[in-house]
Amino acid sequence: MNGRRGPAYWLLAGFFGLFVLFLYGPTLTILVLSFQGPSGGLTFPMNGVSLHWFRNLFEKQMVGDFAGSLQRSMILGVAVMLVTVAASFSAGLAFRSRFTGAAFIFYLAVASLIVPSILISLGIGLLYRVLGWDAAWYSSAFGAHLTWTLPFGLLIMFAVFNRFDRRYEEAARDLGATSWQTIRFVVIPILLPSLIGVGLFGFTLSYDEFARSLYTSGTFNTLPLEIYGMTTNVTTPVLYALGTVTTGVSFLVIALALVSFTWVRRRRQRHGSDAGKAA
Repeated sequence: MNGRRGPAYWLLAGFFGLFVLFLYGPTLTILVLSFQGPSGGLTFPMNGVSLHWFRNLFEKQMVGDFAGSLQRSMILGVAVMLVTVAASFSAGLAFRSRFTGAAFIFYLAVASLIVPSILISLGIGLLYRVLGWDAAWYSSAFGAHLTWTLPFGLLIMFAVFNRFDRRYEEAARDLGATSWQTIRFVVIPILLPSLIGVGLFGFTLSYDEFARSLYTSGTFNTLPLEIYGMTTNVTTPVLYALGTVTTGVSFLVIALALVSFTWVRRRRQRHGSDAGKAA
């Protein structure tokens, strides 16, 4: 080989470059414009550089409730994450043993991925209205988000358990471990990276969800709904500052997940498996 790259290489490289530009270009534009000066507008050229709009973001707004909506989305995302991890892990354990109706339950669980999100949101909202209940972000929206996160969690855990070597459990039981000790000291430590991944999926899907929150969040908006409302009323760079902050939160969650993965890997390198504790 002479080391020369053919046309296919440059075609794929150009396509990848356009993809990266299309993906991150708007985000970088919002990031830059969020640092406009106090008299800056929504477009280039910039009129000064300052943190004015970030300070303004946390002040009382004529339109929008950023702090409240962010708090609600964070709480909702964490709650959805915990339930998604627990339910997906439990389902993964249960589906290792074939039982009557397993196929029906599986397809019923993942059916919500096929139904349009807006229809699920509308259906839950109508159900609450028929029952005379008030829709709220901590009840109806919580259930609506789980219809989105649980199928992903289930599919991930099913794939993980299909590759799981059950001889680890047999060895723990041979050493006298109970079923709970086997799960706690053998199964969970081995699957911990996958559980962290499921948790990351659950949080980010809930934190960013718009359609399934539209008719289920009640009188208090989640952050995506608040941002959508602000786009029709706010005409200052404070909207860009909001986009920068929310993007930063998303990257922070990803960074925490990566730190968790690194901690798990280093812990295994230093201490090995927890299986010995089961005995």
